[in-house]
Amino acid sequence: MKHSTNKNFEQTKENYIRYFDAKISDVPDILKFTMGEPDFDMPDLVKEAAIKAIESNYSHYAPSAGIPELREEIVAYLKRHYDLDYDANKQILVTIGVTEALSVAANALLNPGEKVVIPAPYFSLYDNIIKTAYGVPIHVDTSSDGFVCTAEKLDEILTKEKNVKYVLLNYPSNPTGTSYNEEELEALAKVIKKHKVYCVADEVYADLTYDGFKHTSIAKFIPEQTIVLNGLSKSFAMTGMRVGYMAIPEDIYQSFYVVHQSTVTCVSTPIQKAAVAALRNGDEEMEHMRQAYEERRNFLIPELEKLGFEIASPVGAFYLFLKIPKNQNQDDKVFALELAKNAKVGLTPGSAFGQDGAGYVRLSYAASLEDLKEAVNRLNNYFLA
Repeated sequence: MKHSTNKNFEQTKENYIRYFDAKISDVPDILKFTMGEPDFDMPDLVKEAAIKAIESNYSHYAPSAGIPELREEIVAYLKRHYDLDYDANKQILVTIGVTEALSVAANALLNPGEKVVIPAPYFSLYDNIIKTAYGVPIHVDTSSDGFVCTAEKLDEILTKEKNVKYVLLNYPSNPTGTSYNEEELEALAKVIKKHKVYCVADEVYADLTYDGFKHTSIAKFIPEQTIVLNGLSKSFAMTGMRVGYMAIPEDIYQSFYVVHQSTVTCVSTPIQKAAVAALRNGDEEMEHMRQAYEERRNFLIPELEKLGFEIASPVGAFYLFLKIPKNQNQDDKVFALELAKNAKVGLTPGSAFGQDGAGYVRLSYAASLEDLKEAVNRLNNYFLA
């Protein structure tokens, strides 16, 4: 008897970012800038809180929504940093990173065949998450608008496409590092309100912005239609701890809660205690890391432009999205593989972020300044050979 798997999963693909990272890992002496993984260790105050929680036998089930102390701290953090107002008991959900939050949102919101509008290029897991929730991703090419989705283009696509349930906005963006200022977000919010769809706002890089750029959440303008996703992986260097959270309109909260509870029961209890310490007392540590990223970004941009790369205007996150120089192989997968083997510099092919990323490569500068300087030397030698 031949058995088959869920047909809905047969249309999904392996995460190409991780696939390519593994593919080039056996290149001797390679410097890899492929993963969105902070090179910092998580702050000592976070480690100490986790250790204390374990030693205090804080290891039993937590409430599915998250321990009350963490939910209250999330509310305080969102107010302090973004001037957003939420009820800790009726709107906040603690998740296993933002990836689970994205899955919860898709499964709580989508009926089979409903659509999700995604500005492209985009984080590669978005498509898989939407498809496995029986949704249909609709991509909006932003390459001609500086890698931001304009209100005009969003209005055009929402007018054209029927059965759209939500718009998925990621800002600052992975892979481009671009973001939206307050005026741009207000214009997008008006379009979303007009078309009566939801906005799922992936703001996991919100605290990592540069040149004095200040992050604004679209929830400021349409809180009743916005589901805010954030987490501690990037800004607090806690990727392996897997702590994210959602801020949800009260009238739809219960559906999100049930999806989350049915999937994971609850987030690890001692890790939630560690997250409390990070959000409550970690601003100084976070700022130290943010400044280091800004220094790296400011070093890289002029050096890479000298080599012929065109770069999107990155005001946040820790990525540069580089247009392959005209005198190089324009097939980004081939180009990236050649760089890895011959220059020993690992960059992610742009097509890992959708077909609109073809012809680009992504560099993650979540790496030491010393390694980044060596990478620039290697690229110089490779291009001039």
